[in-house]
Amino acid sequence: MKILFVNTLYPPEIVGGAEVSVSLLAEALVRSGHEVATVCLHKGTDAIISEEKGVRVYRLPIDNIYWPFGHNRKVSALQRLSWHLRDTWNRKAGRRFGAILDVEKPDVVHTNNLTGFSVSVWSEARRRGIRVVHTLRDYSLICKRSTLFKNGETCWKRCAACATMTAPHIYTSHMVDAVASNSQFVLDQHQRLGYFANIPDKVIYNIADTTSLAAPMPTADSDLVFGFIGRVESEKGIDVVLKATELLPDHGWRLKIAGKGVEAYVHDLKTTYTSERIEWLGFAKSRDFYAGVDVCLISSVWPEPLPRTLIESISAGRATICSTAGGIPEISDLSSLIGSYEPRDHHKLAELMNKAIADSSRWKKAQPLQPDFTDKFSPAAIVGGYLELYAGREKAAAK
Repeated sequence: MKILFVNTLYPPEIVGGAEVSVSLLAEALVRSGHEVATVCLHKGTDAIISEEKGVRVYRLPIDNIYWPFGHNRKVSALQRLSWHLRDTWNRKAGRRFGAILDVEKPDVVHTNNLTGFSVSVWSEARRRGIRVVHTLRDYSLICKRSTLFKNGETCWKRCAACATMTAPHIYTSHMVDAVASNSQFVLDQHQRLGYFANIPDKVIYNIADTTSLAAPMPTADSDLVFGFIGRVESEKGIDVVLKATELLPDHGWRLKIAGKGVEAYVHDLKTTYTSERIEWLGFAKSRDFYAGVDVCLISSVWPEPLPRTLIESISAGRATICSTAGGIPEISDLSSLIGSYEPRDHHKLAELMNKAIADSSRWKKAQPLQPDFTDKFSPAAIVGGYLELYAGREKAAAK
């Protein structure tokens, strides 16, 4: 089968988990004997074609007024509005993509995050009679920020601007032949608004290679060691974790924080929370991090679709304490020993951490995996799920 992926970015350009998930799936399909190409965007002004681990990669210039990732200059409100309006239906990007379709002639177009391309790519594939499978990896079809999160709160009711600018996407979502999502939560948020009505759907997790995270021995530290790994930012709830530490006793625990963030924000946190029991690791390799902690804290406050760190922590045999944001409960429920709390409730988080400290010998033990846990995220399982969608063997969604 010949598959053409579309995603805003592709490694080595990475700003989130989508790029990693798309590349892992593309490479797994190549190993399974399929021909795979990917179309993505880059900051340059010319199209570039390369091959990455067996995947043919088309890197196209963005057809909009500015590059939206990692820029330092202040973008005005008028410029942002113009950018998003063009991104609602980008004809020029559609034409560029159509030209690639005419060269590649794929059996299936598999779209993912479409920021910078717009849903015009669906129209180009449909006009050529090519089957389209879309995977929901964020909220960009219903939220111009892509996060359903603003001013520290989840957008349970969309603002007028997002509702207006994304309204055409409800109609265009009917151009898709099948839709997948990496969590039921994300799929539900779209379908409750009328997206992908009567389109076959399926929840398919991301590939997560956890073979190098075999459960290590409990830490030799006499204290119970809590761990946070990920981007150090408010959306990940690091401030909630640090507030909770102020309600813990002055003995019996430590906290290791692995990851980087905006320098000024991290500096403010370090000057506010000065306990000697908090250790800032900076960047850390996953295996080393999990070997050095007993309990992992998954503290996102934004509705994160499927945090890879949660899959890794469970695979590493670590107990977890998780917020209930987004798709987190769908995975945390697969853990043997967990605690859960409402996002931003640092009092409840502290209560759970105190209970763990009081019963540290139990929380230090390596947690057994459910028999099929690793299989749920294996390349074979994920490739198999998508091949069913590609071939149209899924059942129609019951609405």
